[in-house]
Amino acid sequence: MQAKASLKRLSRRAIAYVGRRARTLGGRIALLYVLLLACVMAITLAVASSGITMFARQAAERELSANARVFDQIIATRQAQMADAGEVVAHDFGFREAFATGDAPTLTSAIQSLRDRARVSAVAIVQLDGSVVASDGANAINGAAMLTRLEQGQDRGVVVLDGTQGLAAAVPIEMPDLAGWLVLVNRLGSEDMKQLARLSAAEVQASITDQSALSGSLASIGLGENTTIDGANGQLLVRISAISSLQNGLQPRLVLAHSLDKSLAQYSHLRLILVLISLIGVLAGAWASIRLSRGLARPLQSLAEAARAYGRGTVAKVKVEGFIEVRSLADSFNAMVDAVEEREQQVLHASLHDALTGLPNRRFFIEELDHAVARQNERHRTFVALVDVDDFKAVNDTMGHPVGDEILRSLAFALRDSFPEAMVARFGSDEFGVLLQGLDPVQDCNSIARSLEAVLNRSMAINGRTTQNSASVGIAVGPQDGASVDALMTGAELALSRARSDGKGSCHFFEPDLDAEASRRRRMEVDLRRAVGQGDFELFFQPLFSISENRIKGFEALMRWPHGEQGMISPAQFIPIAEETGLIVQMGEWAVREACRQAAGWPGDISVAVNISPRQLTSDGLTTCVAQALAQSGLPASRLELEITESVFIGDVEKTLKILHSLKALGVRVALDDFGTGYSSLSYLRSFPFDKIKIDQSFVRAMGEGGSANAIVRAITTLADALGMVTLAEGVETPELLAALRGEGCDMIQGYLISRPVPGAKVQDLLAFQHLPQKLRAAG
Repeated sequence: MQAKASLKRLSRRAIAYVGRRARTLGGRIALLYVLLLACVMAITLAVASSGITMFARQAAERELSANARVFDQIIATRQAQMADAGEVVAHDFGFREAFATGDAPTLTSAIQSLRDRARVSAVAIVQLDGSVVASDGANAINGAAMLTRLEQGQDRGVVVLDGTQGLAAAVPIEMPDLAGWLVLVNRLGSEDMKQLARLSAAEVQASITDQSALSGSLASIGLGENTTIDGANGQLLVRISAISSLQNGLQPRLVLAHSLDKSLAQYSHLRLILVLISLIGVLAGAWASIRLSRGLARPLQSLAEAARAYGRGTVAKVKVEGFIEVRSLADSFNAMVDAVEEREQQVLHASLHDALTGLPNRRFFIEELDHAVARQNERHRTFVALVDVDDFKAVNDTMGHPVGDEILRSLAFALRDSFPEAMVARFGSDEFGVLLQGLDPVQDCNSIARSLEAVLNRSMAINGRTTQNSASVGIAVGPQDGASVDALMTGAELALSRARSDGKGSCHFFEPDLDAEASRRRRMEVDLRRAVGQGDFELFFQPLFSISENRIKGFEALMRWPHGEQGMISPAQFIPIAEETGLIVQMGEWAVREACRQAAGWPGDISVAVNISPRQLTSDGLTTCVAQALAQSGLPASRLELEITESVFIGDVEKTLKILHSLKALGVRVALDDFGTGYSSLSYLRSFPFDKIKIDQSFVRAMGEGGSANAIVRAITTLADALGMVTLAEGVETPELLAALRGEGCDMIQGYLISRPVPGAKVQDLLAFQHLPQKLRAAG
């Protein structure tokens, strides 16, 4: 409010100032300009406000229509799930025999069990005469009212259960002729509708009401239309949709209501911003008008001042304004300044650049390095690389100087194109310099060095002849290798000398600080390549425990590297190197084959889960690898589960989904790992039917700290249950977390509470004592 008042005071002062100057030509022009600008701003503001209101309403209508489709899909999914559960019982031989013999106790027990297993409100058998055999809580089902529609082949719809409307799915009982129907009913009370509403994209109020019970304003709304009515708390956007009925005399309607006032309130800040912008625009226009009025009489004065400044050696130009004669004079003056400046730039460019390649020369490189050193610190590092082309003198002697010049130009262009953010300079003859400044600590200098080697050490076609080129590279990184230009250049030269002594195509970092880490990383990369070739890895297995069944249902395969000299190396050390070098593809394929081979020897219902890296998923041949691993091991596809993370969807999403569907076609299961750590998880769930969702351990551990973690886990389990997906919580280490997860409806757990990862030889030992101890079951 204070800012708004200040703007108003400034506006009044500006208008008053313009008014005082209205007696001059400049003042009158300024006043007219301000008034026109104010009128334009007012009209624009009115049109924009009207457009915002129209847009908000259209957006609300689109959201409401989308929510209606979501509700229809959720209701259809629930009815399909009930029908699937009923199909199993209706085709059961024992059930049909009990139905045929009129064994009432057996029928009652069967439908009670079906009701509990399918998690529905009631189950009933409607016979051909309309009589009903019902489970507890289903005595009020009117079988006679349903008979007509059942005989017409309708098997989905809404029925009345104890005075409450509920979703129903009917399954015919055939022996082999039709003998009746098995009907599953799920009540749709207010809490159920609230739960459904929470699954929608926008805030809505949902209810299912019979057509006869609609009030006057609602009764006049056509089906599928979006209509505005007055509600208790403002205007409501209402949509009424028809729902199929499985009972005569019942016309159920889905009523969705969305508050228009809330939708419009979201744009109130935008209207305020438009008002402020308009006011600022008027003030800016007033300021510009004042500036214009002041400058009308000074173009010649500006030209004279520019000429005096240029005489003192300062490059200055004048604005081309005023009368035509003055503008012509200003144009001529500016053209003269441009011509002199261009010639000076040409001279300066020639003194700072190499004539053969067009790259900066050593002098320019040193000047830029001096600026970089002045700004460098631990968070803004300076990367200096000196490059020396190997055996370049022999190339000139054997192939001629024109070929040598062409090689230098090709290398120069390749370096410049491969490192567009760097300064690439030619120092003379066959030496180049590369400068990267402002590198943050997370940027890997080793990766940059490998990229340099890839650019420099390659074959190239010159005038129809193929030459194999290589270069030695010395690297220094500031500030750790030097706090001055001389120190960094000396360090890079010493490293270049060491690289030359190592042989052609070598790259060396300045020692001792950075080179020690680079050497360690390079040694690990070499050892990793050797380990991949020799198969030195092992798989450890961590149990996946079912809470409801109180037993181990599978294991996750985890890779371990027992190094001959360093002992067991953590995956956190070698997996990033494997990802960076591409070795992860070979390692991942080995893990899939080895996991299938070992799991084939486990009991028949124990599955194995294998992590698939994003790089492995995007490479060709993953589906073939999985198919071959299953065929060679004899492991059923249903016992193999592949775990992916949301990061695989970054990039070519269409290709990723195609590969996932091809894996799904093999019969393997696919799990979404670390769910909740991304921001688009829901879109992935809609795009691909995952079998399992693994809740990230950050949410699980936070459940013991209070806050919103429990609500997040509950939302995930509810969503997964609605989509028919299993949920597994990672990082469960205490009985208290187990109890909390059981209360939130989680299906499975994984963590140290059950077991640490164990070698494959100990899997059978875990399976022999897999049940949760009694004290933990009590805690759960």
